[in-house]
Amino acid sequence: MTDNSCIALIVAAGRGSRFAPPEGDGGSPGAPKQYRALGGMAVLRRAALPFLQHPKVSAVRVVIHADDHALYDDAMAGLDLLPPVHGGEARQDSVRLGLESLAGQTPAAVLIHDAARPFVDAAIIDRSLAALARYPGAIAAVPLADSLKRGANKQDGADIVSAAVEREGLWRAQTPQAFRYADILAAHRKVAAAENMGYDRGFTDDAAVMEQAGGTVGLVLGSEDNFKITTEADLARAERQLLASLGDIRTGFGVDVHAFGPAGEKDHVTLCGLKMPSPRGLIGHSDADVGLHAITDALLACIGDGDIGSHFPPSDPQWKGADSAVFLRHAVKLVKARGGVIAHLDVTVLCELPKVSPHREAMRARIAEIAGLSIGRVSVKATTTEKLGFLGRGEGIAAQAIATVRLPADAF
Repeated sequence: MTDNSCIALIVAAGRGSRFAPPEGDGGSPGAPKQYRALGGMAVLRRAALPFLQHPKVSAVRVVIHADDHALYDDAMAGLDLLPPVHGGEARQDSVRLGLESLAGQTPAAVLIHDAARPFVDAAIIDRSLAALARYPGAIAAVPLADSLKRGANKQDGADIVSAAVEREGLWRAQTPQAFRYADILAAHRKVAAAENMGYDRGFTDDAAVMEQAGGTVGLVLGSEDNFKITTEADLARAERQLLASLGDIRTGFGVDVHAFGPAGEKDHVTLCGLKMPSPRGLIGHSDADVGLHAITDALLACIGDGDIGSHFPPSDPQWKGADSAVFLRHAVKLVKARGGVIAHLDVTVLCELPKVSPHREAMRARIAEIAGLSIGRVSVKATTTEKLGFLGRGEGIAAQAIATVRLPADAF
């Protein structure tokens, strides 16, 4: 290659039939796996970031399902990407359509990557591109370490070992898969034309397409960390791996108090993102949600970025009556911008009324939704002050919150 231009193509048009997302995981319920939340960020976004940040990658394009524009826009907001293109019926079709969409830009190389692999690193990208000096294609892969056995099924339904399989020379293919652009586009076109003449499809990756078209594909070392999220258990493993990679653990504390106003002025209070009936409302410039305010301050404390008043001054009229979810989302965004992951949020509400316990689970779900977390990472508790002080006299509501955030060691 004489031209060093390279475009990364992220394939995200699949539906993930083996993946059954539960409700309330911090992503979109029922969404394909590439849009599920991983550490408060969509899997697809995490898969794309290493390419966006790599100096040898000039642009990134994502191939999406035609029904997923809203999910894509939400997951990739703010990133400098080429406009997405629609995929096809099978992965092979999606890649070909993505390659065709780059024809006007004619990059020297293309990196094709699965959206469900969020842990590719710069070294793998470097090795993949370097191999194109020798071969028209190269794939990241990991040599097999485990012993292999071929199984046989007996008549009683039991599986038995029928033979050992030699593992020498066997590799587990990963992505990215790197190709000289003109060569892989020609290979996909050739294979697609052959299939239209009655040939069976069934290529499991783009290396197989290149091989079928007569091209040579090199192998470069991948990583055990660069695994593909296929099942719910894989997503749980990814969460553990992500948290383990962030060694700087921060804890922040937040407190907020608001007084009740005169009876009759408001018929509700807003608490932890929920509107609850009340004969008196809370006085505040925004919606006076002490729970979300305390959590917001706790998150800002984790990154040393002031308090809620410095970001949303009560003197600014635009925040009058504002939904406090805006404040919490802002704090979450700041944590993410520093490469952080929110590990846990814990809030305690102190009041005589209203009763929190009937609404606890709804509060947890609402906080999780706003912060992009699984509900298991949110705790809501409540207590009274045994009729002592201004809270005991029913003059207001207070909240205390603790946030735990994991950050990269070099974040500050």
